[in-house]
Amino acid sequence: MSGGLVALLDDVAALAKLAAASIDDVGAAAGKAGVKAIGVVVDDTAVTPRYVTGLAPERELPIIARIARGSLRNKLVFILPAALLLSEFLPGAITPLLMLGGAYLCYEGAEKVYEALTGHGDAAQAQDAGPPSRAQEEQLVAGAIRTDFILSAEIMAISLAEVAAQTFVLRAVSLVLVALMITLLVYGVVALLVKMDDLGLRLSRGHSGALRTLGRGLVRGMPAVLAALSVIGTAAMLWVGGHILLDGLAHFGLEAPEHALHEVAVAAGQALPFAADVVAWVVETLGSALTGLLVGGVIVAALHLRPRRH
Repeated sequence: MSGGLVALLDDVAALAKLAAASIDDVGAAAGKAGVKAIGVVVDDTAVTPRYVTGLAPERELPIIARIARGSLRNKLVFILPAALLLSEFLPGAITPLLMLGGAYLCYEGAEKVYEALTGHGDAAQAQDAGPPSRAQEEQLVAGAIRTDFILSAEIMAISLAEVAAQTFVLRAVSLVLVALMITLLVYGVVALLVKMDDLGLRLSRGHSGALRTLGRGLVRGMPAVLAALSVIGTAAMLWVGGHILLDGLAHFGLEAPEHALHEVAVAAGQALPFAADVVAWVVETLGSALTGLLVGGVIVAALHLRPRRH
């Protein structure tokens, strides 16, 4: 009897170790996938605050919460099942779809550069607009969720590519974790950013001199932070999109562009041996971003030059 109990306890311990190892595998896979998608995450974080620009302060968090729920629904209900079925039955389609998403990121980044240079775009139009009505809020939320769908699909596709060699269950659990973590990260940061000026305003009315100074600094600094985040988001789109396209071309046998960029990055790193890894990464990132800008610029030019229907 005691021997049977000991054997049972051994089995339980073995199962516990196996479960712990599986959890570690899932966590590692999810973490690796999430890191690869960080460029799109930065862009998602940079894009979302503009949807609450001009809203009454009490409407900002409810609108962000609705967009976050829509984002999670996009990832878990629509994108995740399609991604898992694709990886299981048509894995060869993952790279072309990833490249298609990369081209879209290049287009979005180049379009933002074009708008910044020409003075067009949402920011300029929003300055003359008053607070939106509830009907306009509904349209705003729907538009934000549609935009999120593209970015979420790209995040999940990048993540899927990182865990494609894992078992079906591990892929599924990893992607669910990525969806939850990234949605929480993006919209948590967005909520913090859009309410930071309100926090600064409250602190600026406090009795402590230090708190008042901090509050005024937040109020004055947040527009610059949001502007910087927008620039970082655009750069991240071009970098990630360009990198995806170069990697995809290499996957299909056209390795010369990626190899040439890598050689230039290595040479730059060797020229500054005290920071070789950092320099090589910067050069390779800039090369990917320039590739993204070139591809995106061609798409933007083609779309703007096409004949318009009257």
